[in-house]
Amino acid sequence: MIRALCPGSFDPVTNGHIDIIERAAEMFDEVVVVVMTNYHKMGNYAFSPEERAALLEKATAHLPNVKVDAYDGLVADYAKQHDIKVLVKGLRALSDFDSEFQQALANRKLNSNLETVFIATRAENMYLSSSLVRQIAEYGGDISEFVPATVLDDIANHLRKD
Repeated sequence: MIRALCPGSFDPVTNGHIDIIERAAEMFDEVVVVVMTNYHKMGNYAFSPEERAALLEKATAHLPNVKVDAYDGLVADYAKQHDIKVLVKGLRALSDFDSEFQQALANRKLNSNLETVFIATRAENMYLSSSLVRQIAEYGGDISEFVPATVLDDIANHLRKD
């Protein structure tokens, strides 16, 4: 059985995230989606780790081989603790590759059993980011094209400025 780890901030989950998770779920026996805490973003999160995990559980409920977890630490350590040998990362643009490649090398140094697999996003998601979704939703804009329908109301209601 090949298990893969798909980490991210997911603040909030977008259709781009779900696309990568669905495609990973087709390739691997089990995919563990892990809500991570990025300390460079501390104070800037719109959703708590528990809220992000709950949104992901709803958005991935149609995928029986996907599990959701939250972790406050290094991805390489989580993979080691859970005996996961594949890390899946989505790429939107060349600029993503530079930082993701550096992270892949560092993760490999920290956990020599961890291989990183990159999945290129679909063209329709290249511009999509959680920060874009937050910005549009905060001003009452329509985010229905950007987030899974199963969590649309949860995200829109949470982010809308009153």
